[in-house]
Amino acid sequence: MRAQSRSFRRLRLGVAVVGFLLLFLAAVPGGEATRLKDFADLTGVRNNQLIGYGLVVGLDGTGDGVKSTFTSQSLTSMLRRVGVTVDAEALKVENIAAVVVTATLPPFARQGSRVDITVASIGDSESLRGGVLLMTPLKGADAQTYVVGQGPVSIGGFSFGGRGGGGVQKNHPTTGRVANGGLVEQEIRFDFAAQDRFRYALHEPDFTTAQRTAIAINQHFGIEVARPADAGTIEVEIPPEYREQPVSFAAALESIDIQQDHPARVVLNERTGTVIMGQDVRLSTVAISHGGLSISITETPLVSQPAPLSTGGETVVATQSDVAVTEEERRLVMVDEGVNLADVVRALNALGVGPGDLIAILQAAKAAGALQADLELI
Repeated sequence: MRAQSRSFRRLRLGVAVVGFLLLFLAAVPGGEATRLKDFADLTGVRNNQLIGYGLVVGLDGTGDGVKSTFTSQSLTSMLRRVGVTVDAEALKVENIAAVVVTATLPPFARQGSRVDITVASIGDSESLRGGVLLMTPLKGADAQTYVVGQGPVSIGGFSFGGRGGGGVQKNHPTTGRVANGGLVEQEIRFDFAAQDRFRYALHEPDFTTAQRTAIAINQHFGIEVARPADAGTIEVEIPPEYREQPVSFAAALESIDIQQDHPARVVLNERTGTVIMGQDVRLSTVAISHGGLSISITETPLVSQPAPLSTGGETVVATQSDVAVTEEERRLVMVDEGVNLADVVRALNALGVGPGDLIAILQAAKAAGALQADLELI
């Protein structure tokens, strides 16, 4: 009985483990589906860039020098607004720096909301460490003030130097950030509830992805509400049951999983030797042979001295250069038509090429019409 009981417990434990694995596998999403919110934007709901000009004060002698005349002029204007009259030529601006202030106003930001702002020196300031940004209006492209920034600047680095010219620096001390330093003063009007349809713009326009997106949305809601307007736009009509709840409808839309389609593309970066290939890259039947030419130059200094006890001689230093040229022999490799990415990499590795040679091979294959992918140089 005890043996049977142990066997029964093992069987029950095994069934539980199998059941857990089945539930785990069922919970794992199949394919490479992506949420709509990750590859498309809802038009009208976007960030807005803001810019302004301000002063950072309280620096420990690391501000703008005498060459930055606009800093002293700006300080004079600021003091005049608070009732202090001073001559700009009499001011010393070593503790003040002129900066450009930028911020991003998120959608649906309301009056009283706070945003982060970034400051960057435009004079010859050495560091903004320990400085405080004075009240600075930030304007949009329409010249309207939407945010006012002010607060202590955090640079996340340092710069220290001696009078002899040496020093040490970490990160960029002339660029800083004021966390929650921007106060929203004016809202951007957008009546989200008054819309009767949504328009989604794809990050990468593609006819196949646009068609799949419309089909997935219609299947999710069970009615025809979405249609692709073009390769980069999907129009979605708000159903009658969601007319009073557009936020709920937008939330349901952006969580739909959709299978994207990407064009075959090879990205090359010649500066760093980086090569990135997508999974749909194909090669036509082609023979590849790549040989390298190595040139080695060795210079040996030679010293010629006069004989001992001789007069009038001079010591002469000459250089002997040895040049060696070596051409590597590579065998011809045949690549069959229609191979996938793994076969492409395997064939190129058989040639023993490095990143630089690989870039040259891919460019030559594209020129020969054998590379079935877009070649993009960055």
